[in-house]
Amino acid sequence: MTTPDIVLVVRGLNLAKEADYAVLLDNKLGQTKFDGGYVHNGLLKAAQWLFDAECEVLRGLVEKNPNYTLTFTGHSLGAGVVTLLVLILVQNLDKLGNIDRKKVRCFAMAPTRCMSLNLAVRYADIINSIVLQDDFLPRTTTALDNLFKSLFCLPCLLCLMCLKDTCTFENMLKDPRRLYAPGRLYHIVERKPFRLGRFPPVVRTAVPVDGRFEHIVISCNATSDHAIIWIERESQMALDLMLEKDRIMEIPANQRMERQKSLAREHSVEYKAALERAVALDIPLVLLTS
Repeated sequence: MTTPDIVLVVRGLNLAKEADYAVLLDNKLGQTKFDGGYVHNGLLKAAQWLFDAECEVLRGLVEKNPNYTLTFTGHSLGAGVVTLLVLILVQNLDKLGNIDRKKVRCFAMAPTRCMSLNLAVRYADIINSIVLQDDFLPRTTTALDNLFKSLFCLPCLLCLMCLKDTCTFENMLKDPRRLYAPGRLYHIVERKPFRLGRFPPVVRTAVPVDGRFEHIVISCNATSDHAIIWIERESQMALDLMLEKDRIMEIPANQRMERQKSLAREHSVEYKAALERAVALDIPLVLLTS
């Protein structure tokens, strides 16, 4: 049984629009604080503008359809915007008719690194990031202006970044200003090291604390894996394989529903364990929820 949804979608980076670059490049390390952590300045401005522009429309839809969930999704630049939009929304639930936090969901496809580690872990109960194999953007820690100035020689830049990140000191990883890919991570893997060709996609999920795509992968697919068409294709293939497996095993409908409830419980336990892990590792500004 599917849950009816109110969905807001934000497109990805348009390489032909200077305004999109301006949003991405509007950030400095530790420039903007939010909810006890740090966020990307330009993306937060865009998210605040979007919230102000659509708040009344969303409120009306929520009040008209109280049983619907509220889902936000985006790709690349849009993924960063919707994740920060969700942070703003959670701080202003009263402006949307006091909608239950549990009814708010976010799916960020190939997101840019946009929030500090404490926020990435704390909001993992409602924010989900989908990353295909070797996608470079969720792994990019260098200044984005350097990245886009070097697009003509992106493989060279990625190689240098790989060497730099490999030598990153542990205390830099504990810098509370450092930005990360947000929320719960879903990593779609469809190629194996030192093997040619593609394999049936496998989806790995976790709420990692010790590392969130900390190293660039030197791969000829680092840029193509960022394309939404490939993310959609591999996601659909992974879903089809799962459904086919259920069909072959002839799992009864009530058993499938029970498995979904069990999976939700497992995700909840994993989320709380990630918060506790972050506190144990002395990650700055992490707060345990009740």
